[in-house]
Amino acid sequence: MIWPQWPAPHGVKALVTTRLGGVSHSPWDSFNLASHVGDDEKDVASNRQLFQQWLGDGLKPQWLNQTHGTEVLEVSGSNQVFDADAAFSSEINQICTVLTADCLPVFFCDRLANHVAVSHAGWRGLGAGILENTLSTFSAPPKDIMAWLGPAIGPKHFEVGDDVVDFYRQNYPRLNEKRIFFPFQGRSSKFLMDIYEAARQILASQGLRHIYGGDLCTYSDAERFYSYRRENICGRMASCIWLSRSSI
Repeated sequence: MIWPQWPAPHGVKALVTTRLGGVSHSPWDSFNLASHVGDDEKDVASNRQLFQQWLGDGLKPQWLNQTHGTEVLEVSGSNQVFDADAAFSSEINQICTVLTADCLPVFFCDRLANHVAVSHAGWRGLGAGILENTLSTFSAPPKDIMAWLGPAIGPKHFEVGDDVVDFYRQNYPRLNEKRIFFPFQGRSSKFLMDIYEAARQILASQGLRHIYGGDLCTYSDAERFYSYRRENICGRMASCIWLSRSSI
């Protein structure tokens, strides 16, 4: 597991799984938690059971059908899988969960531990407003909300086209794009994107002062992380956050 390094208040629990410790075979080896990537259904079920055993009784992740959109789901303990790219809760032991393998998971909590959320932010969802939609679920003011940027593809490896640059110019004209997009090998139509920096600037524009993380690259760390850009066919890690009264 990866544990977010941020000053979250007592009662906020969060983690990111790695690719280690499961039963899936190559190229999904080994702790794949996604059922939509071609892995054997029995292996995925076994991995989810292992994860459930580790979490213990009373804690069950809310799995989502992610669409690279901007829908945000309130977690209520339902067994149904909903279409959404973020989840939030103000209830105890409701695990908000997103799956990633290069896209950026963004964790949120407020300073009083009344509300938590997590977003799945690929370049499409990030540029379309998934972070703003997630923040809109909070009643706390932005100065009392903190965010942690989880493992995602790093700026040395995230190649995008000029269509992505234009998309951000249109939706976020006030962003400092020189700190987000960098020319790639001298070709004017290709860029390297720093998705961490894009998220930081968007969160700051919403009034957040406390933003952490953004230093774990899925592409370059093949031992711990899946990466769609690196492997194309691969598993997914889970990013989870929930409210707890446990001292553990």
